[in-house]
Amino acid sequence: MSDFWILLTGSLVASCCGILGAFLVLRKMAMIGDAISHSVMPGIVIAFLISGSRDSLVMMLAAMACGLLAVFLIQLFQQSGIQSDASIGVVFTAMFATGVLLVSLYARQVHLDQDAILYGEIAYVHWNTWTLNGVSMGPIAVWLLGITLTVILVVIGLFYKQFKLCAFDPALAAACGIPVALFHYLLMGLVSMATVSSFESVGAILVVGLLVIPAATAYLLTERLSVMIAMSAGVGIASTFIGYGVATVLDASIAGCIVSAAGVLFILALLFSPSHGVIWKKWRLRRLAQ
Repeated sequence: MSDFWILLTGSLVASCCGILGAFLVLRKMAMIGDAISHSVMPGIVIAFLISGSRDSLVMMLAAMACGLLAVFLIQLFQQSGIQSDASIGVVFTAMFATGVLLVSLYARQVHLDQDAILYGEIAYVHWNTWTLNGVSMGPIAVWLLGITLTVILVVIGLFYKQFKLCAFDPALAAACGIPVALFHYLLMGLVSMATVSSFESVGAILVVGLLVIPAATAYLLTERLSVMIAMSAGVGIASTFIGYGVATVLDASIAGCIVSAAGVLFILALLFSPSHGVIWKKWRLRRLAQ
């Protein structure tokens, strides 16, 4: 039964990250996911110190607030003339360092260290269950990720045209009267929510891989956004099953194997994609030369 919960949790994480990652890749904001995943750490620690629990709504809200604060600061620095990569580096390293400092000062005696925040362990997900009236309802992470995926699907479904136009042509979106800044921060809020929801399963660092790699793989395989979103989630889910199988055989980190599997699928797409594949392009050039 533990295998089922592990695979379900990994698939939910991959779906959440894959859907949002498609928009991040299209908007050339892949490293924003990395920045958010590190910047939410102060919010997690502060929420833990206030509520005394790692499984609280307060923790998610505080982490999302820190994620949005990081995005706001990055935008502010860019508008002040600082380069994009420098703005991201300054903000997420400073906020992450603040979180580490808070852990070392106030949360050293609890399980809120680098293993809990950064790496996670999906193999233990079925141990932390939600009990209602004495009946086990399943792992808390599954419910949390399920709610997160539902919110993502509802928001993207309701405002798909707006998100699509903002991703491809923000200037045209603004000219059409679409509040580009609002949808920008809405997307970043969803990324923060997905990141926080994934802490218990894959950790903050590895969730970045699932935000970027499946979406980049799908980008190489299709030219349509709707197909790209579906393929991005599909590649993430496939990576979950492949990575779990490899981890079982090698007795290695499950989360690490999942992201490594995603990397292998990306390399295959890079080599053999009909439109962008390196080998496919060389083969077509050779045929033309003949």
